[in-house]
Amino acid sequence: MTKRTQIIAVANQKGGVGKTTTVVNLAAALARQRRTVLVVDLDPQANATGGLGLEKTQGVSIYPVLMGTAEIADVIQPTAYDNLNVIPSEVDLAGAEIEIARREDHLNVIRDALAPVRESGVFDYILLDCPPSLGIVMTSSLAAADGVLVPMQAEFLAMEGLGLITNLLAQLQAGPNSGLQLNGILLTMVNMVATQTKDVIAMVKERFGDRVYETTIPRNIRTSEAPSYGQPVIHYDPTCKGAVAYRAFAKEFIARTPTRFEEEEPTNDQIA
Repeated sequence: MTKRTQIIAVANQKGGVGKTTTVVNLAAALARQRRTVLVVDLDPQANATGGLGLEKTQGVSIYPVLMGTAEIADVIQPTAYDNLNVIPSEVDLAGAEIEIARREDHLNVIRDALAPVRESGVFDYILLDCPPSLGIVMTSSLAAADGVLVPMQAEFLAMEGLGLITNLLAQLQAGPNSGLQLNGILLTMVNMVATQTKDVIAMVKERFGDRVYETTIPRNIRTSEAPSYGQPVIHYDPTCKGAVAYRAFAKEFIARTPTRFEEEEPTNDQIA
């Protein structure tokens, strides 16, 4: 069986759009479908780390790898879930913006750090939880990625942020990462009762067509609660609307982002 690891940067410079929630729950849902997943928490707030049940630990992040003082294999941590591993974040990662900016190869540092893991073929997907800013770490993450997934709150103000991300993507396609693709746009915190929500969805689909995922993520209290218990919502409350939506999204994501050739379809109990 030939495997091709996909590196997907999950990015939006606007905070509060469900970016980290999407990383955590997409990763967990993919793992339930027999895909091996590595989450790389690049946000110093470490919300993805906590959302997967891990604590911040000094020296256990991608930061020492970027600084050349650790091997990437030494910072990959297991989670409570089969097929799902994480490189946590820590406070020191906040210094990465300054440290990386000083280097001539700043656009390649994350790509180079991830190269041994990618070449090993251990993981189907490497999901990069980017910080919510258009800084060096996000730019370097996109330069390392095959695709960028943009979670977007279904509100008019989010349209401006979407434009900034797509402009950055175009710049990288014209320069250091010609193969970078827009994996897709995922609409989050959706309230279909609101007329504005329907208008925003229509506008985004008119502009980006099939790059917009058909699955949308609804506003859901249980989804908001799950991180405080260190669990993805698909494990915290598997029957809630948020969990159902993220499982559906994972299936659509796999269809759009294949990694294995000649792979058998998962059975129903593995998808549930």
